[in-house]
Amino acid sequence: MRRGSFAIMNESGAGALSPQLQRLADGFRSGDPLALARCITRVENQAAGFEDLLHALHDGVGRARRTGLTGPPGAGKSTLTAVVARQLRDRGETVGIVAVDPSSPFTGGALLGDRVRMDDLATEPGIFIRSMASRGSHGGLATTTREAADLMDAFGFDHVLLETVGVGQSELEVATNADSTVVVLVPESGDGIQAMKAGLMEVADLFVVNKADRPGADRLKKEIEVVQAIRAGSPMAAAPAHHGVDLSALSGHDLDPARGHVADSADSLPSIPDWEAPVLKCVASAGEGISELVDRLDAHFSWLEETGMLGAQRQLAALEHTRRVLERAVQRQAATVWKDWIGDGGRTGAFEGSPYEIARRLAGLVGRRPGK
Repeated sequence: MRRGSFAIMNESGAGALSPQLQRLADGFRSGDPLALARCITRVENQAAGFEDLLHALHDGVGRARRTGLTGPPGAGKSTLTAVVARQLRDRGETVGIVAVDPSSPFTGGALLGDRVRMDDLATEPGIFIRSMASRGSHGGLATTTREAADLMDAFGFDHVLLETVGVGQSELEVATNADSTVVVLVPESGDGIQAMKAGLMEVADLFVVNKADRPGADRLKKEIEVVQAIRAGSPMAAAPAHHGVDLSALSGHDLDPARGHVADSADSLPSIPDWEAPVLKCVASAGEGISELVDRLDAHFSWLEETGMLGAQRQLAALEHTRRVLERAVQRQAATVWKDWIGDGGRTGAFEGSPYEIARRLAGLVGRRPGK
């Protein structure tokens, strides 16, 4: 497992670590999985000093390959995540898994269903599994999922797998947190194309038709390919042969009616072609199709590196995360201002002005208070 150097303090002005957090960081740097688990717990609970801890360990971030697995409930994402992790481990690579579960309505914690389904991997050396509660997030990931993945990355895992909660058509946030996004669908679910209409089509780098031993798998695969072709402007590319004529031969060419033959397109192919999301069939419970899926993930990551897209994607993801950290800090400060105002009699006292005027007045106090 790879290790990096970590600067506990630098010139950025971040707060110094307390002795307790310093010991935790030292254990993290020494490769103690228990220290990693405790770091993630502090981040998930947003305990005192958690952002200082994240800052202290940030130098090791950026080396792991991140793969997101998303799709509707019941598609078999947990099983697929487990067998992909096993395949990567068999290659001698280390894997961290962040499995986002629904929140308990009573405690707010994760229901741990994903962790139970991956129980056979829990004691595997080189694999670390963490269930996180969605805690009301509607993007398929928990609010601190990105930071848990950063910690696994900094800890030295070769791969980080992000499995979304399975909320259906809205779980698109994974695309901004992963290098490669796998959309998992299942035959006879009735929501294959419907889910894609809501945006899954745009975020997929690979499609997986899981439980492909069920009736309807080939039809679903063809539906996805047809929708892809329509979006790409080549509806004939995925059309089946008709009366002995294979219309897919027209893909990437122009039909010249004057000469009665297919002519090469005027636009020559670039040296590195655009990535076209493949549609794969798998039976995750039986381990079928997993080797091809892992190979395609390797190919997609190589394409990202060759085109320069990897750096661009990661920069955009870092910017988005920075924005969310800023919003979290402002919300924290606003909550403190609100609590003070309520405590000073704002709730029971007479309102002086409209809610908008009062809000503007309170907003002026945000930023004047420490954000801890």
